[in-house]
Amino acid sequence: MSRRVVITGLGVITSMGESVDAMWKNLVAGTSGIGPIKRWDTSEFPVKFGGECTDFDPTNHGIDGREAKRLDRFALFGIAAGEQAWKDAGLAEASVDVKRAGVLIGSGIGGIETLQEQCTILNTKGYKRLSPFTVPRLMGNAASGNLSIRLGLMGPNTAVATACATGANAIGDAMKVIQRDAADVMIAGGSEAAMCELGLGSFVAARALSTRNDEPTKASRPWDVGRDGFVEGEGAGVVVLEEYEHAKKRGARIYAELVGYGLTADAHHITAPHETGEGASFAMNTALADARIEPEKIDYINAHGTSTPLGDAAETLAVKRSFGDHAKKLAISSTKSMLGHLLGAAGSVEAVISVLALRDQTIPPTINLDEPDVEKGCDLDYTPHTAVERKMTYAMSNGFGFGGHNATLIFKKPD
Repeated sequence: MSRRVVITGLGVITSMGESVDAMWKNLVAGTSGIGPIKRWDTSEFPVKFGGECTDFDPTNHGIDGREAKRLDRFALFGIAAGEQAWKDAGLAEASVDVKRAGVLIGSGIGGIETLQEQCTILNTKGYKRLSPFTVPRLMGNAASGNLSIRLGLMGPNTAVATACATGANAIGDAMKVIQRDAADVMIAGGSEAAMCELGLGSFVAARALSTRNDEPTKASRPWDVGRDGFVEGEGAGVVVLEEYEHAKKRGARIYAELVGYGLTADAHHITAPHETGEGASFAMNTALADARIEPEKIDYINAHGTSTPLGDAAETLAVKRSFGDHAKKLAISSTKSMLGHLLGAAGSVEAVISVLALRDQTIPPTINLDEPDVEKGCDLDYTPHTAVERKMTYAMSNGFGFGGHNATLIFKKPD
């Protein structure tokens, strides 16, 4: 029997709060974190809103100003969320074997704000004015590497880059590190800060974003007939994964057990999901097999649910392929309706939300779902408008990304 892996710490940075409690309170209330972009001038852009972490100040998270200048915003988010999770797990005061503890925090894009800034300097002032910290700021493993340095952790340290599946892949891959006995503790998740001119403009060019500028809080509308694209967000979600006996021995609080992980590919298109949902269904089936449970055991799915016409329909079809008649009995919701799409951080923030749903036996709602797009097959229970209390044992979280990456996690309420 493989080693059991449990969740003992949680940390987030989001537009709906820079703590787990603040984010969860707003989610359950159905409050939107979407608003006008404030960090830069959007007047020339057709999209002027998003899920921006407007109040983020690294010094509020123990990162001094000098260190912050050497780090990209995405790495700052990852470090802040990671240290939250570490403290939440009670590991800041505990005696930890640092060679048996590691970090696995990924990013879908990495330091794009640094890339934009330094390219501007290169083109206007020449290479001699480039920052010596350009490469360590923009590299995708910056959050993982810097967090390990701050905490002194010498165990496995790596990063994942699978676009919008990154956060879920990072948590699942870290689970496997513990199961194969390469570590007892792993800090894992995703971090993203692509709400700069280059990041937003690139998604505009891809025609992937909602343009509902007059109604930002109503722009993310998963499964609704009026959806017109996703809403970009930023932030980080990080969890502490711990081997079960290790956690029990030190008397740690256990939020949930991570029992299943599936990762697959669509093998179809670099940006569009497979319209049959086959790859996504394969990921859910693989996670169910890994957890050794029947589909009927799943009570809730925190869906990828981006609010794109193709993606919402494909995921619904994938759920129907994997769950059959049970699909109609499932509770499903998309918290991207309130947070926006955090890209490489989406899967890990939504993993945190799935764990909280099990803890409080409460399903956060899908807001803005006024008229389900039944014509495109979107006819399941997506928990519209209002949170619902429900007895749950197993929760599933889906994360899918450009490149055809699919990742599914399954969490179980503690025994």
